[in-house]
Amino acid sequence: MSIATEIAPHLPYLRRFARALSGTQASGDAYVVATLEALIADPGSFPRELGPRIGLYRLFLQMWSSVGLNAQVPDIERSAAERNLDALTPRPRQAFLLRTVEGFAIEEVAQIMNVTTDAAIAFVQTAGQEIAEQVATDVLIIEDEPIIALDIETMVQELGHRVTGVARTHREAIALAAKKRPGLVLADIQLADGSSGLEAVNEILAAIEVPVIFITAYPERLLTGDRPEPAFLITKPFQPEAVKAAISQALFFDRRAGRKAA
Repeated sequence: MSIATEIAPHLPYLRRFARALSGTQASGDAYVVATLEALIADPGSFPRELGPRIGLYRLFLQMWSSVGLNAQVPDIERSAAERNLDALTPRPRQAFLLRTVEGFAIEEVAQIMNVTTDAAIAFVQTAGQEIAEQVATDVLIIEDEPIIALDIETMVQELGHRVTGVARTHREAIALAAKKRPGLVLADIQLADGSSGLEAVNEILAAIEVPVIFITAYPERLLTGDRPEPAFLITKPFQPEAVKAAISQALFFDRRAGRKAA
């Protein structure tokens, strides 16, 4: 199979990544075209050992580092998330988008960026910390297991956010949300007294608009095919890096991103 045939299904997603990285579709497409032109000129430059998708993104980032096609875009034309990207340092920005927008595993991010897995993890964590500097917020944790709740609380604080409280029951969750409106909710769906974290979240969302991340051992209870389904879902047991990436993604792409919590 030719390289062109192998990479063709991945080009729409590369265009998405290029837009997010550069700020506009026109600028992103210019980099994609430059990447394809380089590949035509030197087919041997394609890292076939990585597979077509990872190899394509690796080649793109090599081109990104070697040419300057970006044009400045008036700030008024850009979304809050796109403006937030400008504040991220380059390598963490790349890692963050590869991980959270393109959905690559952290090991694949490392391959694309040609760094170690530890370095890729550090880049994503740096991005999370830089995002927190822009959109640091109050976080409500709904979790009945004390050790898990403590782990999540530590991760939230390491990213620079504030924990307003930890709720173990539906009633506690509603009370804490009413007392101090959180900017993010991290919720389990099965709570200590047999109550439902999902019902608690739905009640909270009826009162305030806030991004929610579900962290649960029962993802099948949420992924039913019915709407709405959660945008952010992490299955227990979880990896801390995955939770941190989800927190950063949820806040970064929230429509209110860029506005600091009071």
